[in-house]
Amino acid sequence: MAEDIKEKLENYRTAPFDARFPNQNQTRNCWSNYVDFHRCQKALDAKGVDTAPCDWYKRVYKSLCPMSWIQKWDEQREEGIFPGKI
Repeated sequence: MAEDIKEKLENYRTAPFDARFPNQNQTRNCWSNYVDFHRCQKALDAKGVDTAPCDWYKRVYKSLCPMSWIQKWDEQREEGIFPGKI
C-alpha cells in the first residue's frame, strides 16, 4: 500500500478529478483537502505513525488553493482561531 502511495505521489502532476466537486468552482475542494491534510497529520502523529500518506492532501490543496489563503489559514491555526474542525 505504501508503495502504491509513493508511486502516485511521484507521478502527481495536478489535482485529479474529484466527483464530490464536479463544478468549475474548486473552493470547497481546496478547503476540504487543506482540512483533511491537517486532520490526517494530527491523527497519524497521535498514533506515532509515519505521516507520508497525508502528503497527497497537501499536494492537492497546494495545487488548488491560492497561496494567500494557505498563509492566512496557517496563521489562523497558529493563533488558535481557525474556523475548521481539525
